[in-house]
Amino acid sequence: MRFSLQVRYAICGLFDLAYNGGGKAVQVRVIGERQGIPARYLEQIFQRLRRSGLVTGKRGPGGGYTLARPPAEIRLRDIVESLEGPAATWFTESDESEPVRYRPDFVWPELADRVAETLSDLDLEELCRRASRSGVPHPQDAEAMYFI
Repeated sequence: MRFSLQVRYAICGLFDLAYNGGGKAVQVRVIGERQGIPARYLEQIFQRLRRSGLVTGKRGPGGGYTLARPPAEIRLRDIVESLEGPAATWFTESDESEPVRYRPDFVWPELADRVAETLSDLDLEELCRRASRSGVPHPQDAEAMYFI
């Protein structure tokens, strides 16, 4: 299975909010710079995430996005479903009007359930723990350098 670029960017963007945001509003431009994602494209993704209730947005000076729930309550499944729809539809062919007799179509619901279960086991807080253990730097770590 391969996730769409939107899904991958959404996971990266929400991870960035959880790992670097510190509960403060972060501009999409800043997230895009850190994650290597075009800001205009990321803004479109964040609008969808806002409509799904995963982030909240604030306009004006000091504005940006924050997580709508604690990182431990946002599962990767929530992110994927906000962009790709319910798990039950992930392996279905939407352009076919009739089933093909000799295909193993019985396996798609099981695959969707297993992928959804795995994604439900991972939340943003766990991603942050793993990132910290893996040595993923925080931007504030670089800002704390003083020269005399």
